[in-house]
Amino acid sequence: MTEPSPGTPAWVDLFTTDPVGAARFYAPLFGWAVAGADPGPTDAGHLVFHQQGRPVAGSGPGAGPQQPPAWVIYLATDDADAAGQRVTAAGGRVLTGPVDIPGSRRTALFADPAGAPFGVWQSLGMPGADVFDVPGSLTWAELTTREWDRAKEFYGSVFGWTADDQPMGPVTYTTWQLAGRSVAGMMPMIGDDWGDLASHWMVYFAVSDTDAVADAAHRLGGQVFLPPTDLPRGRFAVLTDPQGALFSILGPTAPI
Repeated sequence: MTEPSPGTPAWVDLFTTDPVGAARFYAPLFGWAVAGADPGPTDAGHLVFHQQGRPVAGSGPGAGPQQPPAWVIYLATDDADAAGQRVTAAGGRVLTGPVDIPGSRRTALFADPAGAPFGVWQSLGMPGADVFDVPGSLTWAELTTREWDRAKEFYGSVFGWTADDQPMGPVTYTTWQLAGRSVAGMMPMIGDDWGDLASHWMVYFAVSDTDAVADAAHRLGGQVFLPPTDLPRGRFAVLTDPQGALFSILGPTAPI
């Protein structure tokens, strides 16, 4: 994997009420090894998950009454400060200003106009995850939002994304494009099925067997939010970990 290009997913972090408990869930679920992060001003209690010896994700404290446990996507940037200026100019908010982890990264957390949190990742020696699209690593990220038209303006202004809209059943699914490459997706939250779920970024981890991983998540104390379902791009399921963080898995379509 080469260094993620600006505007493409670089990393995912789990903000949780119980990093150790979360590690006990994800390590056997995805075959991750767990290590402590290098010391830094924001890394107290932060863990790094490795797949086959290569970093793929992180986890740390940060959830609370105002911020329930959640996975957060980080998008690569050449300049975290300039990205923050574009975010605020386009109607977003700064949640955490740029912070340096010397020799590793400069990161910041933002919220888009609908409130969906995301981060930016400027490499200071660590480009982000070492591997994508293999079992146990990030394979897709999807904005799930109630303000899809505004999102097109916002992410276009901040990252230069363009929207490729295609019908998907009763809704229109958007694939974000950058320099001719699909970098992420967007699902509009239409109808009553979404309840009071807030706009958010959904992360998808690759798996080799969606049904088996969904069953394992249940045995490990998680829940199956949406059972395994076939889509044109594969078989996916939406799960929650024991602390309540939503995430998705995506594997090959089940054989007929």
